[in-house]
Amino acid sequence: MKIILSGLQQELLAAWADCFAGQEGVEIVSADITTLGCDAVVSPANSFGFMDGGLDYALSERFGWELEKRLQKMIKALPMGELLIGQALLLETGDKTIPFLISAPTMRIPTNFNIDTSVNAYLAMKAILITAKNGERVQSVAIPGLCTGVGQMPPIISAKQMFQAYKEIILGEKMDFESFGEAQKYHWNINQNGMIWRD
Repeated sequence: MKIILSGLQQELLAAWADCFAGQEGVEIVSADITTLGCDAVVSPANSFGFMDGGLDYALSERFGWELEKRLQKMIKALPMGELLIGQALLLETGDKTIPFLISAPTMRIPTNFNIDTSVNAYLAMKAILITAKNGERVQSVAIPGLCTGVGQMPPIISAKQMFQAYKEIILGEKMDFESFGEAQKYHWNINQNGMIWRD
């Protein structure tokens, strides 16, 4: 599977280049993600499928607003009634250039509070890669800088989280903790700006 990391911010592109150096199946491009040719494009949406802001707005304009309605209908039919961070859905777009969209929330509702200290980019990236791998007709997927827009996560933290997910899902470096302390340290290393304990 080919992974295309697409963005326009130089700091983000540089962070990806540093984190994903030497990964043959990963291409980093400075481009508007809605103009690429690929099997699937990622919508870093919210848990309720609203696609009327930021990149999601551009994707709605690209594919038509009916896509948002179909996504929301799929989400409402889920047992939880929402698409949790760490989950993703695959939808057909009806578009020949980009036939599929992967909706993977990076936040429950649109917010710029506490996203930068979260592990949401990591969780969303895991869901994206699992969904893409399981999609029989998905051989290439274009992914934006997760949490770096409205969520205001620093590009280097987002890139590190995305690469950690890539290592686990694509390279098969599975987590294996022998103690809670190891799990806690692992979690903290994914975003060292996050607080894991309050005195």
